[in-house]
Amino acid sequence: MRIGIVNDLPIAVEALKRALALKPRHHIAWVAKNGAEAVELCAKDTPDLVLMDLLMPVMDGIEATRRIMAGSPCAILVVTVSVGANAWRVFEAMGHGALDAVDTPALGTGNPRESAAPLLAKIDIIERLVVDRGGGASPAGPAETASSAGLQNRLLAIGASAGGPAAVAKVLSGLPKDFPAAVVVVQHVDEQFAAGMAEWLSRDCKLPVRVAKEGERPAAGVVLLAATNDHLTLLPGGELAYTPDPREYVYRPSVDVFFQSVTRHWTGGVVGVLLTGMGRDGAVGLKALRNQGRHTIAQDQATSAVYGMPKAAATLGAAVEILPLDQIAPHLLAAFGRKQ
Repeated sequence: MRIGIVNDLPIAVEALKRALALKPRHHIAWVAKNGAEAVELCAKDTPDLVLMDLLMPVMDGIEATRRIMAGSPCAILVVTVSVGANAWRVFEAMGHGALDAVDTPALGTGNPRESAAPLLAKIDIIERLVVDRGGGASPAGPAETASSAGLQNRLLAIGASAGGPAAVAKVLSGLPKDFPAAVVVVQHVDEQFAAGMAEWLSRDCKLPVRVAKEGERPAAGVVLLAATNDHLTLLPGGELAYTPDPREYVYRPSVDVFFQSVTRHWTGGVVGVLLTGMGRDGAVGLKALRNQGRHTIAQDQATSAVYGMPKAAATLGAAVEILPLDQIAPHLLAAFGRKQ
């Protein structure tokens, strides 16, 4: 992969260069000392991947991510000295389209390969995601509203990836505290960020948001967020569980795995929503929901930070409605039979 480095600290740049040198197939396209330089360089020479620091002079990594994804989009991995200490900044960057985050490798301490391993593992995953062409198609079926499929046992299933945190926050902020359905969110996010993301989403959400626990059942008026690097799935008894299979899926946790388990095991009303994201995950699962007569929604291109997953859903005919982000919550209220 051709990789751009954005960091104002020479020692951090050197650490990244040494880490990338461990994988000969990776090549450094350029190095930017701040976000403004990165935006200019991306416009002139868009790489396969950008390693983006968060705290820099002139322009920080959050604003640089926003401008790059708007003007010359490419895969962006946040690489900063401490992702834990900058969790809210990570979610802001991911809301603009960054795919993931990892600590900057240490330089001059311990085993260099061990220090570089987390970064290189993230890059390997992103490389697979960028080249992924998976997904299948099946014939479209009739659609119906959630209220016609079961009033007492209703579920809102949301899937998202790059750009997802902000999009999910926007949708959830539009739901009232007496929203009459359970909500489960599958966002492509490393398990180390899941609890922090649930807390971050709670800031503007009227519903309680927390991570989904093994064995619990979705409940009306509660938002559950997939919380591990395994896939979240719904069991025949209605309980949630985590599974490592299918192991070959690059998307973890996978939206498709959850959506497809919902088609098999959820007997009440369902609305499936697929938001911004790179790749195709969720499109086949959304199509399966529509084929079953469920109501399905995909975010439109104009409001998607990354128009990959919703585009794949639109191509498959998986979405009953394709909507701008600010219209999704009102349509959910209508679909679940609650007046706005």
